[in-house]
Amino acid sequence: MGKGESTIVNRPSSILAERVTYSPEETVFFGREIAVHLQPPCLVLLEGDLGAGKTTLVKGIVAGLGAASEDEVTSPSFTLIHEYGPAGRVFHADLYRVEGERDLATLGLDELSSQAATILVEWGEKLGNDVPSPCIKIRMEHQGDDCRRILVERVEA
Repeated sequence: MGKGESTIVNRPSSILAERVTYSPEETVFFGREIAVHLQPPCLVLLEGDLGAGKTTLVKGIVAGLGAASEDEVTSPSFTLIHEYGPAGRVFHADLYRVEGERDLATLGLDELSSQAATILVEWGEKLGNDVPSPCIKIRMEHQGDDCRRILVERVEA
């Protein structure tokens, strides 16, 4: 698969938003704007190269959902999944270190998706085509310095 390609193929999608941000603060703010439109149960797949700003955007989404402050949100690269918020449950997964079906199966994402929760998955492309619909896909591209291009799509069955 080439750079920037999505793994969700042959499924209709519609662009919900496209934005270029020029600072981490703008990226967090855009995450807050996205959060307003997320209704659980909701799966959000974040795709982009290392350093594209996925965790920074997640900080804004989690804060916008009222589940935690921006400062409380960290990358779950080593723990794989963080849970935020007592009432509005939000799960934040990072699949960067996940390799293969066996690792994916041990995460329990299937169980999480059956809950009334918002699930944010960094490196969502590692899930392949086996994702529930509808879902939200956010593609991020680092365009130099603090500039990021962010594309938000709704992917249907």
